Amino acid sequence: MVKNTNNVRVLASKICDEVQAYIPAELERDNARSDLLDTIETLLSDNEFDSTIPESRRVTILLSDIRGFTALAETFSAMTVMELLNRYFSRMTNVIVRHGGTIDKLMGDSIMVLFGAPNSDTDDVERAIACAVEMQRAMSEFNQQNIGLGLPEMFMGIGINTGEVVAGSVGSEHHREYTVIGDEVNLTSRIEAQSLRGQILISENTYRAAKAFVLVGEPNKVHVKGKREPVNLYDLMGTTRPRAITVPRREIRKSPRVNVNMPCYFRRLLGKHVQPDQFRGEVIDLGYAGLLMRSPIDLVPFSEIKIEVSLQLLGADTTDIYARVINTEDADDGVLCSLEFTSMDEIGQYTIKRFVDSQLTIT
Repeated sequence: MVKNTNNVRVLASKICDEVQAYIPAELERDNARSDLLDTIETLLSDNEFDSTIPESRRVTILLSDIRGFTALAETFSAMTVMELLNRYFSRMTNVIVRHGGTIDKLMGDSIMVLFGAPNSDTDDVERAIACAVEMQRAMSEFNQQNIGLGLPEMFMGIGINTGEVVAGSVGSEHHREYTVIGDEVNLTSRIEAQSLRGQILISENTYRAAKAFVLVGEPNKVHVKGKREPVNLYDLMGTTRPRAITVPRREIRKSPRVNVNMPCYFRRLLGKHVQPDQFRGEVIDLGYAGLLMRSPIDLVPFSEIKIEVSLQLLGADTTDIYARVINTEDADDGVLCSLEFTSMDEIGQYTIKRFVDSQLTIT
């Protein structure tokens, strides 16, 4: 698929190279290669405008995003972040191309992939799901490379949705891109935003199309922006097509926990906006990737909060931590909330790990 005039010229040049291998003598004539290149480029450009006519298509959309990338970008130099992103995109796009996905766009640290546009097949949903699982599996190897380079591990969340969209080219004669728009695209973004580190969430539509070959957890009803009623989201654990593969599990309880009984303050998030009302809670126990907090109010599972905890008790300055509510349980003196960290600066990560390790040594 041709997305812009630069891509047209690159593709035309590659075709010209292939032709030259068969008829080198003809292309050695003055201006012969240039004339052929212009002809091929014109044909490709004309063909590109076939996609300017909007059309309704049923597609499966995959959207991925790196968790806590903003904190990472603030910690390292722009050059280091650029090199890190390029390695990440290279690894992920190799997986995507292998499964026949069309990369719609790269947005910061996010990747949007289409299965079913511009070309569709009967196994669009199957390939999208297999692609997502393979992407999460590829992150393990990617993180091993990061550790070897002295860089932090990175974790990715993925959302998948299936539905009707409008597909076509958007832009002008100077720059044109093929993309999809519609409510199902927006829903995919909302689903991805609910996913945790290393998790893949799929919509009800995708699950219905794939239930014969996927392994999922119990559906969670989640309120998302733009929908009056809560939507069912399924935690994808594995697929049997085209082969049996599973998603590497990143359970927050796998990391050791230590009792802390530490005061904290938190605010709820509405979308990406921190709400003004502040509540006082208590951290009951703490691990590398999450904590158990006693809250004075009930918190909605899958909602996100911003926690302010003084790490001076742990040997560092106060830091902001963003976390997602995994589950809640009523208690006599409040609500016990299991939380998984979604974003934290490197100092906070290091301090918490060092504190947990030191307490384990004492005990």
